[in-house]
Amino acid sequence: MQGKLSGRTAVVTGGGSGIGEGIVHRLARDGAEVIVAEFDPASGAACADAVNAAGGTARFIEVDVTDKESLLGMMAEAGAVDILVNNAWRGSGVDRIERKTDEQMDVALRFGVHAAKWSMQAALPHMKSRGWGRIINMASLNGVNAHMGSADYNIAKEALRALTRTAAREWARYGISCNVVCPAAMSDAARRIMSQQPGMIERIEAANPMGRMGDPESDIAPVVAFLASEDARYLTGNTLFVDGGGHINGVAWAPDLGD
Repeated sequence: MQGKLSGRTAVVTGGGSGIGEGIVHRLARDGAEVIVAEFDPASGAACADAVNAAGGTARFIEVDVTDKESLLGMMAEAGAVDILVNNAWRGSGVDRIERKTDEQMDVALRFGVHAAKWSMQAALPHMKSRGWGRIINMASLNGVNAHMGSADYNIAKEALRALTRTAAREWARYGISCNVVCPAAMSDAARRIMSQQPGMIERIEAANPMGRMGDPESDIAPVVAFLASEDARYLTGNTLFVDGGGHINGVAWAPDLGD
């Protein structure tokens, strides 16, 4: 496919499902060669196959982003990376702070901070040599608004925003932009979590100015594609809330966590 990202190579972690899958398809339609970096072989391979069947170019590389050796191996196999989307996440569930374990916090920081740092460091030499690079890190309104029940997730995502802004400041002189997207999308994971709290989906959608949760491919992925393109060359260090305006007055996220 020819498009505004033709000639670019993109890595999308967690690209086999949900928001990551939507991003993979959109970047491929815009002409990028996309690496589907995914922990689950079945969904990763299926996503890459679907892109190729539609006329795009994608490769699946299995990876555990919480394991540094695995992540760096994936980045080395991916080759010269122009666009990096750090999206992978595996949650620990919703619970009170006092019941969150040290292990859960450590895993969250590996997903949200260490994995992004490792992949960014690996991508830097190529981006720096070309004087061009796009890093898009997926964070969350959960951390911005301190949503209940997800302290480990909130902390990791806010740390990721700090990492992204710092990289934007340090790497701007190399022609590398670093931005954050905080999405609100009805992915399978979001639906699964919300379904555990009766009425929560309805409350959140009713409070959203646009009256709905977004779609990963048609609502979230186009913004990521814009940030990955030459059109966003003068935009860096920013957080874009791609959430139908849900951040304006906050989100009705108040799960029943018990005592």
